[in-house]
Amino acid sequence: MRKEIIMFTRRKDTVYIILAGIFITNAIVAELTGGKLIDVFGVPMSIGILPWPIVFVTTDLINEYFGEKGVKRLSLITAGLIAYTFFVLYFAIQIPSTGISSVTSEQFKSVFGQSQLIIVGSIAAFLVSQLIDVTIFHFVKKRTGNKMIWLRSTGSTVISQFFDSFIVLGIAFYLPGIMDFKTYIISGLTGYSVKLVIAILMTPMIYLGHYVIQKYISKDGK
Repeated sequence: MRKEIIMFTRRKDTVYIILAGIFITNAIVAELTGGKLIDVFGVPMSIGILPWPIVFVTTDLINEYFGEKGVKRLSLITAGLIAYTFFVLYFAIQIPSTGISSVTSEQFKSVFGQSQLIIVGSIAAFLVSQLIDVTIFHFVKKRTGNKMIWLRSTGSTVISQFFDSFIVLGIAFYLPGIMDFKTYIISGLTGYSVKLVIAILMTPMIYLGHYVIQKYISKDGK
């Protein structure tokens, strides 16, 4: 008789599931909304930046408690789920809506029908930035131990998001000629500056997350 597998025997397992769920949800939302550009001080910027503060925090918390392998594995799974989401949307767009539908085929396509370059750029930027983030995070942690959480958390985000900002804009908007080089650079720097400010402002949330998680998992085995 096969033994039953018991899940969630440790509080730390529950923490990973919750953080992974929050991470994946916000990453997919960011990709789905990334095709919309907004005006920030006269410079176009993707609205997909809105969910990224949550991704920043969850990435750092997963890095801290579940290590390099935990983040890399989750990042690959998330990239796969993002690709799957766009795959399903592609076929949904091809199927015409019925006459009683409150959303026409044209309206649905205008919202979810992102170009292939935006999809490729989004996934590429996500994977590259996540791998850079986890590498820098653990590089700093090996040298600081459990001290200076702010340095490894904010520092890894600041560097990784520089690449993220320019990769997605480069592939999705500069290469196909939607943006000229000047607009590409200005938009990339603007988006990066916003992420930089957000990363700094979110630092207290990382410490709060550490406190809550540490207090919760400390009861394991009691």
